[in-house]
Amino acid sequence: MNKQAAGLLVYRKAGEGVEIFLVHPGGPFYVKKDEGVWSIPKGIFDDDEEPLAAARREFEEETSFKIAGDFFELKPVKQKGGKIVYAWAVEADVDADAIESNTFTMEWPPKSGKTAEFPEVDKAAWLDPETAKKKINPAQSALITELLTRL
Repeated sequence: MNKQAAGLLVYRKAGEGVEIFLVHPGGPFYVKKDEGVWSIPKGIFDDDEEPLAAARREFEEETSFKIAGDFFELKPVKQKGGKIVYAWAVEADVDADAIESNTFTMEWPPKSGKTAEFPEVDKAAWLDPETAKKKINPAQSALITELLTRL
């Protein structure tokens, strides 16, 4: 079975347009990577969890912010590797510089027998749609396109 993830595409009004909230993955593999690795805050959920509830939980875990508002569902996207991402858009405003992410532990350096703890998300940013499309995981750019169409 393919893994499934749920997340929130948070946007805010900015002048005549909108800005998109994205997060950069933490951990040693992404330190020097930028374009194509950012994401909406999202995470894996089980079949017994309601996807929108999972998306809201994951947003809070990865940023420390609770999101409320009028959520609207976007078409799911399939990422490389087969993971299906279910997403909801919502207008909200959070401080990208004040995020506090949960952490994960992994063996680092590889085959060292040592473990290290890393934030799941190491930074967040508000980006104009064109910049966001360059930085986001390529499969997720369709979410931004759909959001802009529906707004």
